Amino acid sequence: MRIDLHAHSNISDGTEAPAVVMAAAAAAGLDVIALTDHDSTDGWAEASRAAVENGVALVPGMEISCRTDQGISVHLLSYLHDPTHEGLLEEITKAKDARLTRAERMVTLLAEDYPLSWDDVIHHVAPGATLGRPHIADALVAAGVVSDRSEAFTSILTSHSRYFVQHYAPEPALAVELVRAAGGVPVFAHPVASARGRVVGERTYRDMIDAGLAGLEVDHRDNTDEGREFLRRLAATHGLLMTGSSDYHGTGKPNRLGEYLTAPEVFARIEELGTGTPVIR
Repeated sequence: MRIDLHAHSNISDGTEAPAVVMAAAAAAGLDVIALTDHDSTDGWAEASRAAVENGVALVPGMEISCRTDQGISVHLLSYLHDPTHEGLLEEITKAKDARLTRAERMVTLLAEDYPLSWDDVIHHVAPGATLGRPHIADALVAAGVVSDRSEAFTSILTSHSRYFVQHYAPEPALAVELVRAAGGVPVFAHPVASARGRVVGERTYRDMIDAGLAGLEVDHRDNTDEGREFLRRLAATHGLLMTGSSDYHGTGKPNRLGEYLTAPEVFARIEELGTGTPVIR
């Protein structure tokens, strides 16, 4: 079985509709694909229908944006949780609202130096999608300011830029607790992706594990080789699952479906642990 447990649609910062992502997964020879849009489950229904039509199994999921008390960004993958769970839904809604306010402030700052307006950004956001920095990046590309999203994120939209604005995000351990309470399976996404910014230390791992962390996304293009070895040792010590995934975004990133995969026995364990919603077959 070929299993990829991390992909995005245009419900968040991918460039393809959920149905198109499912078709692309089938074309890439995948047997199982997880849809993990940022802070949203709005693509589940469309993806479920398309997964059945294309003969792939869908793992309904979400990628939750978190932040430590030191200001370090953490992404938590949640698989098979109940999307109506009150506590998790309340926290996600709070974070989404903060993202919108943050984006508006960033565009105001950017407009002081670049030909960019709020309408330019909204043009790149699919109906109901979670608005974020990738959509601002797309608007900058369209305005000819940068060549692609990657250039935008390594220059104008970096966290060290004067245009960067923080937004509310839950503590990682709280997010883990809420995912577990919602019957989901929490997996730490690309934990040692140092090129993205600062990575967490021992205390954050300990707090997340104590809260019920189920696994680590070990095989991901943004994890360093040294970091992957560290994650394998950590997983062995604490009995954590190890996944591999593409983090597919359509044309929004160079990541390709199936470039990293999750072992069938790990997927089976995730399905066993997830009680909030079923795998769609």
